[in-house]
Amino acid sequence: MQVDPAAPEFATSDFVAMMNASTTCVLVHDAVTKNILWANPAACEMLEFTLEEIRPLKANDMSSSAQQYDRVLGRAWLHEAVEHGSSRIEWHYRSKSGRVIPTDALAVRVELSQGPAVMVQFRDIAREQQVERELKLTTSYVDALARHTSTVAFLLDAAGAVRFATDTALGYIGLTGDDDPPAGHPLTTYGRLRRGGRPVTWAETAAAAAPVGPVQLELIGDGGGTTWLEGSLERLRVQEVDAFLMILHDVSERVQGEVRRELELRHENYLARYNAMGDMAMAIAHELGQPLSAAGNFIAGIRTRSTAAAGPGEMPQRLADQVAYGLDSAARQIDRATEIVTALRSFVGHLEHVEQVVDLNEVVRECLYFIRLRAAASGVELRVGPDDDPVLVRCEQVLTGQVVMNLCFNAIDEMAACDEAVREIVVTVRASEGMGVVTVDDRGRGVTRDPFAESFTSKEAGSGIGLALSHRIITRQHGSIWAELRDGGGSRFGFALPLVESPAS
Repeated sequence: MQVDPAAPEFATSDFVAMMNASTTCVLVHDAVTKNILWANPAACEMLEFTLEEIRPLKANDMSSSAQQYDRVLGRAWLHEAVEHGSSRIEWHYRSKSGRVIPTDALAVRVELSQGPAVMVQFRDIAREQQVERELKLTTSYVDALARHTSTVAFLLDAAGAVRFATDTALGYIGLTGDDDPPAGHPLTTYGRLRRGGRPVTWAETAAAAAPVGPVQLELIGDGGGTTWLEGSLERLRVQEVDAFLMILHDVSERVQGEVRRELELRHENYLARYNAMGDMAMAIAHELGQPLSAAGNFIAGIRTRSTAAAGPGEMPQRLADQVAYGLDSAARQIDRATEIVTALRSFVGHLEHVEQVVDLNEVVRECLYFIRLRAAASGVELRVGPDDDPVLVRCEQVLTGQVVMNLCFNAIDEMAACDEAVREIVVTVRASEGMGVVTVDDRGRGVTRDPFAESFTSKEAGSGIGLALSHRIITRQHGSIWAELRDGGGSRFGFALPLVESPAS
């Protein structure tokens, strides 16, 4: 061994002392015979042999008996270092007491004064392998927890971005374990955070976690359905950085139950108001009967006298004609009011209503006089598209006509609030798929919700019960009624009643 001229302060014995003090095990083999020439104290201590005992040993004397540590393989590994300068391997040595020691072994060719040799440096890696096995086991446990637990869990960073999620949690936000992980995407990308029933930001949610706070997550599915998750948000400290663990469970059934109970309560309130409305309607119908009958009699008397006065010349014929037209118009409205009161009394009283086979074209035609009066007053153009053939349905004619007028009056009121250039409603009658259908189209602002889902509408004028009554009238006659947006803008209200076969067929 020669002293490096660059470090003249070290003597040859100093390098021997350092080699003896090293904790790395060292064996020196002859490059040709592969015999052991020398071992440092660390190697002797690990293998439990003295230097005198270790020098005559061969590979099979100090290696594991497993096939992959056969002497031939050991010599081949050493020879590879001789030819290529170095060779690394995991080699299992066996100590004098029989303990097998896994090591990371590096064989390096060195040039000694007497010729080439192979220096093998090795260290015990049993502890490292144990730690690696434990780490793999822990990883497998974490993986099993992530993939097979039913727990909805998200690990979030300080900004609210998802860093880890269980497979169940991924399923709730529309992803699977095979998809790219959502790491880095804010949780609010997938749903809305709520607390106490109100929307909150991530910053508010995180601030409430001190260290644990309640949280709700509202998820809107592709089909429009809502899933509600509820649980806790816990603040963690991971390597001096804030992180948050969100544990949730599905409470959609409970929330939907609360919604159902609210709807049931609203329905009960509606029924109470409907019953009260029925009582009032019965009272009104009873009280209106006599005044309407009297008004009809007065009009008939005036009509007779005006006709008689025009004969002898007491009244100009032109004036008599005008009076007669006005009286006839008033009489028609009184007659219709009488019919409505009679039908309403029967309907509200739950008596068997008068079913007739009628042509929906005729029902609409009878209503046009009153609809045109209302449309003209609002500057709304009325267009009617009757079916070329009779559309025969079985229904209560007067009440069904009242539904037609309710829908048309609502459309006229809507159009009255719009620009004059678009004030138009279209009433259409047709037969379709076994149903007689009447639709009323307007060009207004369009419906924003289902008006038939409400017991009473929120119109500024009127009683607000027209649509509720219309729904009751049509559904009681085994029909359906609806409202929808038109493709060209505006709304389409309509109802359908089952068709009946023509009496002549």
